[in-house]
Amino acid sequence: MQLHAEIVTVHTRHPFIIARGGQSEYRVVWVRLVDRDGAEGWGEASPSKFYGETADTVMVALQRLAPVLEHADAWSIDAIERELEKTMRWNASARCAVSAALHDLAAKRLGIPVWKLWGLDATAVPPSSFTIGIAPDEATLRARVREAAPYPILKIKLGSSWDREVLRIVRQEAPAATLRVDANCAWTPKQALGMLDVLNEVGVDLLEQPLPPDDLAGLRFVRDRANIPVVADESCLVASDIPKLAGVVDGVNIKLAKCGSLREALRMIAVARAHGMRVMCGCMIETTLGIAAAAHFAPLLDDADLDGAALLADDPFTGPGIPGGQVTLGHAPGLGVSRR
Repeated sequence: MQLHAEIVTVHTRHPFIIARGGQSEYRVVWVRLVDRDGAEGWGEASPSKFYGETADTVMVALQRLAPVLEHADAWSIDAIERELEKTMRWNASARCAVSAALHDLAAKRLGIPVWKLWGLDATAVPPSSFTIGIAPDEATLRARVREAAPYPILKIKLGSSWDREVLRIVRQEAPAATLRVDANCAWTPKQALGMLDVLNEVGVDLLEQPLPPDDLAGLRFVRDRANIPVVADESCLVASDIPKLAGVVDGVNIKLAKCGSLREALRMIAVARAHGMRVMCGCMIETTLGIAAAAHFAPLLDDADLDGAALLADDPFTGPGIPGGQVTLGHAPGLGVSRR
């Protein structure tokens, strides 16, 4: 197989700001695997500086991964993924783009969607949340919440100086919406404890990663005092991270850009289930190509946060999406993605 990659620049409708910053322009990497017979599989890397990656480092990593693929059997996905990880342990989003392309290629050859390749039920998917990023002022926040009216579940990014007011404003503008909160590691245990009353007041039903990744004692402290589920995101990268989180949090948030492959994501789901934990899948700012890879295992999830492409103003791909918060998969072969 030959590996081809190019950087694609996309833009969000509004600046996407979380507790550690943000912007409106994002560079992702479109990967194509072309086998000897001309069959293609597509994938996407959506790198995050938080995990030490950029589009440029992805391009370099792919150059190192390409030799693994040159003489590989495209059906041997598990063996290829193990070899990719041995070749480059980190650079998870780069490896994940190759993993997605391998699954896309295999399912296309069989003429079936990836979800059917895994034996899943495409109708048994949870609804996806839609994210409201940190806004600079009240008027902007209110406008963005009103704009998100078609989505019944809103995920509110916190970690600013006016978190309590943000929650009350969102509830005023969206009285019937299900609200979830993501602090992206911004709080201390004391701050998280001080926020529990307003979380209860506005009816938040899930709290994601309130504390820094390594503060497991603090996460346990918050979880023991919260009457809503606490889910780990930045504290959980791969399946081997999950056992130490059992009893510390209620669930984990899987992201392909963190874990490095679709097969690792499936392992994470199995390990989390074995520990009786809630399973969520999130995303970075991604095009439909990146979102599709995660959407195909959505039937295995309790919660979905697959809005990365829905936040874009210039998504170059079409395929699985979240219209009105409903994850749609369809029956197109592979990941079901095409260029606009």
